[in-house]
Amino acid sequence: MITVMNIYNRKKSKTIIKQIKEDIYLKKVFCYLKKANWSLCSAESCTGGLFSAAITSRSGASDLFKGGINAYSNDVKVSVLGIDKKIVESFGAVSEKTVKEMAKKSVKLFNADVSVAITGIAGPSGGTEEKPVGTVWICINAGEKIEAFRFHFLGNRKRVRLYTVRMSIYLLSNFLKESLASS
Repeated sequence: MITVMNIYNRKKSKTIIKQIKEDIYLKKVFCYLKKANWSLCSAESCTGGLFSAAITSRSGASDLFKGGINAYSNDVKVSVLGIDKKIVESFGAVSEKTVKEMAKKSVKLFNADVSVAITGIAGPSGGTEEKPVGTVWICINAGEKIEAFRFHFLGNRKRVRLYTVRMSIYLLSNFLKESLASS
């Protein structure tokens, strides 16, 4: 399932992101992971470890979080995560295919139950007409269930990365809640 959310208006963007209270959703993530007895890992590119930092900022993270990898370069995506080089070359580092592979491979690498994978173009350079600065893919994987989400965030590099982490935590919380409800 792909959800495409393009945020074109800075005022609207700030409203949406500010409504995502990181601490509240982090607390929910921890609660859901504990309830399911699941472990978490991450594979990050454009956020460079900010998602992992947010998770480990809470006490008790060592009971739930196995680790994260900063797969910033394509070489690391291929050589460490084990993503097929043809996928990265054909679809690009910022694509649904690549982010799904990042999520699948990180679960195996860390022997975890749930993974969050993030790839995107934080800017200010690197964007194209097809994938402008602010394009981000977030993927969550747990067992057979995998969901990828595409976003376009406006703002400077710092803001794009911050919005990405907040949205990742929000999506993870909802994903875990739905997974627990259906099991």
